Amino acid sequence: MTVFSLIASVCIQIRKMSAVEREIKTRLKESFNKRKIVVLIGARRVGKTTLLRQIAKEKSMNTLWLNAKDQSVADRLERRTVDNYKRLFNGYQLVVIDEAQQIPQIGKILKLIADEIENITVVVTGSAALEMATSMGEPLTGRKITIRMYGLSEREFAAYSANYVNYMEGLQQRIIFGGYPELVNLTTNEEKVAYLRELTQDYLLKDILSFESVRNSSKILNLLRLLAFQVGGEVSYQELGKNLSISKNTVERYLDLLSKLFVIQKVEGFSRNLRKEVVKSSKWYFLDNGMLNVLLTNFNPPNLREDMGRLWENHMIAERLKWQHFKNHLVQNHFWRTYDQQEIDWVEETDGQLNGYEMKWNHKRKSKVPGAWAKAYPNAGFEVITQENFVDWLEV
Repeated sequence: MTVFSLIASVCIQIRKMSAVEREIKTRLKESFNKRKIVVLIGARRVGKTTLLRQIAKEKSMNTLWLNAKDQSVADRLERRTVDNYKRLFNGYQLVVIDEAQQIPQIGKILKLIADEIENITVVVTGSAALEMATSMGEPLTGRKITIRMYGLSEREFAAYSANYVNYMEGLQQRIIFGGYPELVNLTTNEEKVAYLRELTQDYLLKDILSFESVRNSSKILNLLRLLAFQVGGEVSYQELGKNLSISKNTVERYLDLLSKLFVIQKVEGFSRNLRKEVVKSSKWYFLDNGMLNVLLTNFNPPNLREDMGRLWENHMIAERLKWQHFKNHLVQNHFWRTYDQQEIDWVEETDGQLNGYEMKWNHKRKSKVPGAWAKAYPNAGFEVITQENFVDWLEV
């Protein structure tokens, strides 16, 4: 049995356990019954509906499930009167509206419900932050609680692993296949690859094409492929546009769209106006390594990869973003580089305190704080994040 097969068998054992408890669950439950609309956003297939069904069952809540893509649902909600909503929601404690942004004037509808209908919790879900914000907008100011949901995190995997040894043995699989919840029900690597390919090419394309400003979704997929090969490196919008035969402005618009679909995350350079620091460039990271590897068309195990450094960096940064959200941690995230190529992968600024982090897959490779960083920011922290210490960094 190969090391990779052993890892796969460990993951199968983990899958036989009860469903993974989502870390966001407590915050979501606490948001109920506060006379506010609960907005649950996140990429497709990260488990939003599954989690809501679990909570409804645990709390024994009589629940009305509405799919906004069903025209009859829109028709019932569009009659904006208190009497209509009282009749529609009578006897229910929880109302879930999936992809609510599909309904015209949904912001005004939800405002009326929040203001006039008592003893009911309304949760709306969506997979596109831009559409959700545009469709709900001003009417829900002060009347909503927004919660973001990611794929499974390292913390969640650790909580439901049989023990610490099994958790660590599954790390390499998670770096290759990512954290989409449905993957834990698949028993072979072939099934996982097929699932991730379908997710990327089907659901992502559907979301992209739902925006009227997008005419050629293939350009966006090609843009993602180019980004996949540049993970961890600075990105030139002009160069991307040249490779795709589109304008620099179109590249920026597509990247902004993809970030609002929870596919990628932008990170900008850090500087306090020192001349030798690079600040105009940006880096882009994928929020899930499985989708990243689909675009790279490479699901080889770590011992056959030449890009493990970049995969590790992407995985750790995606996990840190989840950690920040779970902890409700207000922070500014950056990278840092000088013109003479001194750099730090990840810089966090919180209440004026700076901490720099360098990601290293190979923990035997030594890395020390860059001299220019230590000189410019003598009070800043610095740490190298490896397989040996990432569990402390993520509080696993």
